[in-house]
Amino acid sequence: MSGLRETHTGVSGGTLRRCLAVVLLAAAGWAAAPPSAALAENSAVVLMYHRFGEGKYPSTNITIAQFEAHIRELKSGAYTVLPVPRIIEALRLGTPLPERTVGLTIDDAYLSVYTEAWPRLKAAGLPFTLFVATEPLDRKHPDIMTWDNLREMAGAGVTIGHQTASHLHMPTASGERNSRDIARADARFRANLGMRPKLFAYPYGEAGLAVQKLVRGAGFTAAFGQHSGAISGADDFFYLPRFAMNEKYGDLARFRLVANTLALPVTDTVPADTLITGLNPPAIGFTVVGNVKGLQRLTCFASHEGRAKVERLGTTRIEVRVKKPFPKGRTRLNCTMPAKDGRWRWLGRLYYVP
Repeated sequence: MSGLRETHTGVSGGTLRRCLAVVLLAAAGWAAAPPSAALAENSAVVLMYHRFGEGKYPSTNITIAQFEAHIRELKSGAYTVLPVPRIIEALRLGTPLPERTVGLTIDDAYLSVYTEAWPRLKAAGLPFTLFVATEPLDRKHPDIMTWDNLREMAGAGVTIGHQTASHLHMPTASGERNSRDIARADARFRANLGMRPKLFAYPYGEAGLAVQKLVRGAGFTAAFGQHSGAISGADDFFYLPRFAMNEKYGDLARFRLVANTLALPVTDTVPADTLITGLNPPAIGFTVVGNVKGLQRLTCFASHEGRAKVERLGTTRIEVRVKKPFPKGRTRLNCTMPAKDGRWRWLGRLYYVP
């Protein structure tokens, strides 16, 4: 069976380069002992939305009809929708999550979140996290929520997340500028909400090791990107995946597909840094952990190239060979394989070339 191609979205020429990459990971403190099978199999899906019923922006918008269909599906009894902080805590502690656990997130605090999404989610009793960049609220842009709106939502139990002050491209900004931007947002959250959010979302989903280290050091408990995939206890909690929902990728069939995915837990990932400043295309590889069977059916697609060659070294080491250099900006890699009960395992990566 072929894999799932989603572009809304090899490794080194030989074992020597692969081994060298793993050694370098270990020297940098990134090659830890593989997680237990139970930890790796504890899985959840987190979904990401932006706008609701704003047809002028189809790449970030979901239609109201699509969104209402999503809510009906989530309320069908097949899923358990939990607050994102509870999902993160369970994955960290290894506490078993129910099958088909789903978390909901919304980015950017557009006014349609307040007028369209929140009333429907509230009526359905579905919790969600809203990631907010503070400067658009301060500028009182007509398409953006107000601080009064945000206080009302926070007071009603909506989890508020952090997305910097200016929604900047963090990988190409200096560490000092990123720190200042986070600090400015901290001050605005404290002044308006009396708190500082614990969850973070990278603007545009762009990160890299230096940015992840800065966010971790700033005291957040977890951080999300915008690459596809289910999450497990084996993941790096400072670059967690989310499935994006928009008009093109928001039909009910696709929603059911991603809401039912399972994580493909991996370790020893190469390149460790998703900010690509050296070898391009980079050497790509990872080791699958847990009780994953059928790796011979794994298929990978790169957004700039299409289907990539996948090679399995030994039992669980995977190398993905792409031919074309990554273009400037964001490149997505999605690796999928069939799993139990007609479900799919899914691993996504988002690389950024300055």
